[in-house]
Amino acid sequence: MSIQAGVGLSTYPFSSTDGFWKWIQMCEEGEVDSVWQTDTLVSKEPMLECMTTMAAIAGATKKLKFGMNVASVALRNPLVLAKQCATIDVLSNGRILPAFGIGSTFSADWRSTGTPTKRRGKRTDEGLEIISRLWRGETVKMDGEFFQYDGVRISPLPVQKNIPLWIGGSSDAAVRRTIKYGTGWQASFENPAQAGVTVAKIKQGMRDAGRDFEEDHFGTGINFRFGKWEDDVVARAAERFERVGGRNSRESFAVGGAVEIISKVRAFALAGLSKLILRPLASDDKDTIHQTQLMINEVQPAVAAMNTELQAAE
Repeated sequence: MSIQAGVGLSTYPFSSTDGFWKWIQMCEEGEVDSVWQTDTLVSKEPMLECMTTMAAIAGATKKLKFGMNVASVALRNPLVLAKQCATIDVLSNGRILPAFGIGSTFSADWRSTGTPTKRRGKRTDEGLEIISRLWRGETVKMDGEFFQYDGVRISPLPVQKNIPLWIGGSSDAAVRRTIKYGTGWQASFENPAQAGVTVAKIKQGMRDAGRDFEEDHFGTGINFRFGKWEDDVVARAAERFERVGGRNSRESFAVGGAVEIISKVRAFALAGLSKLILRPLASDDKDTIHQTQLMINEVQPAVAAMNTELQAAE
């Protein structure tokens, strides 16, 4: 297992595009593993659309990987989505990290796009089957409940021969979906102990199904701040996290100094989650860049040391 630390954005905290690209360049030069964009169409807060964001990052960087955290398959046409991801993978020379999920019923995206939430799980399953088959180069014929195709295929195929297909969510249905279609899994609101239980379920289910995926393809998002729990931006994020997710933010967030944040990263890694998406809890451009720079300076070396420990133990 190799621990990799990336960064993610749930909102768009920048007052100008210059701030955003300064942040992206800092991630590229700071050897950050990857950047991740939340998928939301309708919002009061500024949020970027994830597919076009990844395409833009692909053209502006050379090494940095990027993904969506996570894209709702049921809101999209799977043929278009598979083609978009394949195109971005080709043009970035294999740097896309696609992550998909069922989507929250709390989201206004469903009503606004005229997409019913009923049976969205079945719609997602059909979409994931189509996407995975198209990426393998198959000609897809399907007469499904939601999607009908009479011999479609895409070209060029993704550069990554085994392009990742991450699945998000921790419900029993999400676990089954990961076992059947996924090559990776992302936790949602879990603390390390809860996420570790789901990792064990997925591993057992994969063994039972005769499937497997890499040890470092279990991931999670971690809201972090070099600061105090009393900071306004932390208090607001914690309130929303507990209201929407129904979980204790102090068990999942990483807030404090380097010691506290690295301790939380280590706890998730020990639970079997090694693809870490650290989301800075920040108020504006300057704060976002400052928090990310502290992550690069303080957390990245600690992650490298953890990987050295893991290699020595193997």
